[in-house]
Amino acid sequence: MSIPLSYPLMLAAALFGIGLYGALSQRNAIRILMGIELMLNAVNINLVAFAYYLEGAAAAGQVFALFIMTVSAAEVALALAIILLLAKREKHIDIEQVNLLRW
Repeated sequence: MSIPLSYPLMLAAALFGIGLYGALSQRNAIRILMGIELMLNAVNINLVAFAYYLEGAAAAGQVFALFIMTVSAAEVALALAIILLLAKREKHIDIEQVNLLRW
């Protein structure tokens, strides 16, 4: 007995919606980063679900999912380094109060 394709797609759509809301509505940099990670995980669920159901694209979906996980890990490392630098310099991580890149 197989799970219908619509179940993982609905789960991924819900995760993507929650991540999008979290990334757009929060002011804290770590919460924005968590929202972006939720959106990337939703994309991974879609890729793996389609790789499971489409027989010719089995390897491609899993390879893309691994590539997204690699990019996500690099993004998290860079973003956390920036956030720690901001917390050390400015004593806050509120995105709207950061103006280090302004001239």
